[in-house]
Amino acid sequence: MQLYRFLSTDDTSDFCRKVTAALNDGWALYGPPIYAFDAARGVMRCGQAVTKDKPGTYDPDLKLGEQ
Repeated sequence: MQLYRFLSTDDTSDFCRKVTAALNDGWALYGPPIYAFDAARGVMRCGQAVTKDKPGTYDPDLKLGEQ
């Protein structure tokens, strides 16, 4: 099965740490990162899609962050 996650947070070093942790956990980048301005909070937000191939069958109750 192929798993998909979308990582997002404010544009800080926490975003880089979140993506780095996923990469070191076997996830692969899927497309370029995206940036958007959150006008309600007055901050930039970052997002990055990642994928991972894993044996088995997908279950909607699967906790993607634990894979």
